[in-house]
Order: sequence, then C-alpha cells, then structure tokens
Amino acid sequence: MTDIHKLLIIGSGPAGWTAAIYAARANLEPVCYIGVPRQDPAPVLPGGQLMLTTEVENYPGFPEGVTGPEMMSLFQQQAERFGTTVIGEDIVTCDFSKRPFTMTSSGGDTVKAEAVIIATGATANWLGQENELRLATSGGGVSACAVCDGALPLFRDQPLAVVGGGDSAMEEASYLTKFGSTVYIIHRRDEFRASKAMQQRIFDAPNAEVLWNKTVVEVLGDEKISGVRLEDTVTGEQSTLDVKGLFIAIGHTPATKFLAGSGIALDDKGYVRLEGGGSETNIEGVFAAGDVADAVYRQAITAAGMGCRAALDAERWLAE
Repeated sequence: MTDIHKLLIIGSGPAGWTAAIYAARANLEPVCYIGVPRQDPAPVLPGGQLMLTTEVENYPGFPEGVTGPEMMSLFQQQAERFGTTVIGEDIVTCDFSKRPFTMTSSGGDTVKAEAVIIATGATANWLGQENELRLATSGGGVSACAVCDGALPLFRDQPLAVVGGGDSAMEEASYLTKFGSTVYIIHRRDEFRASKAMQQRIFDAPNAEVLWNKTVVEVLGDEKISGVRLEDTVTGEQSTLDVKGLFIAIGHTPATKFLAGSGIALDDKGYVRLEGGGSETNIEGVFAAGDVADAVYRQAITAAGMGCRAALDAERWLAE
C-alpha cells in the first residue's frame, strides 16, 4: 500500500527549502521532490535558478556574499537537519480531484499526500547560444537578472547590454544605468512592447542607448564576455559591440507543465494563480510559493518568504 504523506513539497529552490524547514519543525514530516538535472537549453538543476548564480550579495546574513549553489546547499542541510525527506526525482503528473492527492514521480512511483506545496520556480528564457550559457554559468558576465547581479564590481563603470523589449527589459536597463558607463538596449524590432512610461525612463536616461532592429548572433569572450556580434534584422549586416556585461531580459517560463490536467488554475502566462493574498491555490490543500507563482519580484528572499507562508498555511489547513 502506498504511504500517504502529510505534506509533499515539489521543488527545491529558496521557496521549497524554506517551506521544508518550517514544515519539518512543525512535525509535518515533509517529503521534498527536488527534481532531476536537465538541459532546457540552459541547465535546470535541483536548487533552482540560484544554481546558475555565482555571487549572491543581496541576501541578508551573508555580508561577504555567497555563491548560489553554496547557499542552496546550506538551505538543504537545514531542511534535512529537521527531518525533511529528500527525493531526487520530478513529479510528472498530479491529480488534485480527490483526497488524498495522487501524483506520479519520474521514477514511476505513485505518491499520495494530504497537502501539497508547489515550488517548482521559473526558468529564464535564454537566446540559446553556447557561449552565452557557458559564460552565464561560469560567472563570465552574462546574466538573466540585473537586479541580482548588476551591482557586482565587474559591471561597474563598464559598457553593458540588455536584450529585450518588454517591461522587464526596461526595468533591467533602467537599474543598470546606475552602474554601467553606457547601457545598450538591443531589440529585434523598431519599437518596444513595454509600457510608454517604462520606455520613457530609458529614453530619458543619459547613459542609455537603444539599438533597434538588432539581434545577438554570437556572444564573444573566453573567460569573461568581451562583446557581442549583432545582426541587423532589416539589412542582414553584422557588427560588433564591445560590452563587459550582457543581461538577457526576454522573459521567464514557469515550471508548470506537469500541472496540466491537475485542475490548478494558472494565469495567462502559465504562473500558478494564488487566491486571497496568501499561498492558497484554487484547490483546497494545495499551496504554491516562489517564482512559480510570482512573475513580479523573482528574488531569492521573496521566494523564501513565500515558502514560509506556504508552510504555515499548510500547517493551519492540516490542523483544521
């Protein structure tokens, strides 16, 4: 007979591990399915986006900074110390139509639980170029989060580039104008999708420059980025732009494919829709936390805070 867990946590970034810490300390005996590594096209690893982040300098409690993988390892150790069971598989299907909830793991097991926390995160969309991904994972000056990395010393007073044309690209570029000597916004069309107010912020910034009708066809550099090769989308002409930092701002994809047919309500971008200001989803007993339900902030600390809320909400719900 299949065991019925009190609480199943799906995912293992700051949200999943924080939920596990709180749930384990509340004697909920959480079981955490942390996922399996894959390429998509950048590596997707247990521990989430922070596993691709070299330096984390904005998480409280680490005055000297900490690497993303080291931080996630510490989170995991803390969760395990209080009795979290960790399973290195994905959850691939979910049936939330009746209780206990029934899920299937990538190993083919049937998993049952009274309550579930979804904390599978979201992955940054990349251009998909080999050198881009290599430099992103090695700390070579390519990033998908300006707010996370833009203030690092290697980007200060240097020419930087942002790829994208939506609100998030404008936000990233605007943030970088505080640190970079020049911030180039590379966009494949001749107008932005971003709101007029966000665009105006860029047009008003003295050290921002828009490069219309351009795509990045190659990221240059060995240990650190030295520039990008651009192609004009109208003429096909190629040029080289010297930059010391490249920020990809072409959106994120929430990891919610496995929820197809589960009954969980998603928004139009595929993020889990939360009900009533907490961590509750549209299905009683199923909660969500972190970037899988947050298209706005996407920071380690906000994800951890959401993980805390989800564990407390799950504990109260189980007690009732």
